Amino acid sequence: MEWVEHAACLVETLKTPRFPGALAEALQAIAPYDYTVIFGYVGSSKPLALYDDFPPERHRLHVTEYLEGPYLLDPFFLATIDDTEEGLWRLREIAPDRFYQGEYYRSYYGQTGLAEEIGFLVYADRSLNVVISLMRKKKRFSNAEIRALKRIWPIIRATSEAHWRGFARDDEDGEQQTREERIEQAFHSIGQGVLTPREREVVEMTLRGHSAEATGNELGISPGTVRIHRRNIYVKLRIGSQGELFSLFINAILNDSADKSARATAQL
Repeated sequence: MEWVEHAACLVETLKTPRFPGALAEALQAIAPYDYTVIFGYVGSSKPLALYDDFPPERHRLHVTEYLEGPYLLDPFFLATIDDTEEGLWRLREIAPDRFYQGEYYRSYYGQTGLAEEIGFLVYADRSLNVVISLMRKKKRFSNAEIRALKRIWPIIRATSEAHWRGFARDDEDGEQQTREERIEQAFHSIGQGVLTPREREVVEMTLRGHSAEATGNELGISPGTVRIHRRNIYVKLRIGSQGELFSLFINAILNDSADKSARATAQL
């Protein structure tokens, strides 16, 4: 099939359940890869799982577990928060400087065993940001493949915006909490009443995969001061590793979700 036929199929399947699958097939025709997953990020809700072609065991890791909290540390999600320019990005282009040494990678992302993940960032409308991720198990995408995918970006953007525009709505329970507020709440719930505001900032930067140098630059303090803060954080929280800090973060997310569910049930 010529790629123009794939483009025609995208147009024909707009606003139908067939569109995400047609989009994956069109991308595969340009640069073959192993898995596709599409998430929509909106409001204070968990990401919307819009599409994936994972086998069951992969779905559990990439979708079910991801939605339990790790998405808040995902560089692609954070790119939408930071208003990163739309288009195609390699994960390593938008990840923090110590992402591959950070606890998010060691405790979660490293389990995927992927050689590379790249993603299209599409801002479908004011309330919905879509990330179309393309994943490979064995080798990275070549520069030629990246160039080929970027050439079809105008079609990917136009059809994705047309398909998902208006898809998401504000939370119906009246809670208009922004993504930024949800992230801040998650990080600040760690050590609340124990850690200082500066120490909570260091926790956030550390969990996201920033080095002491990058954290110091962001916060306007020296790398040595960052390391002192980290030692104090571990003492105050009675932990001994970034792994335990990551576990505290995930538990904070799960407890927050449980509290919201309990409040919603009580109102019924």
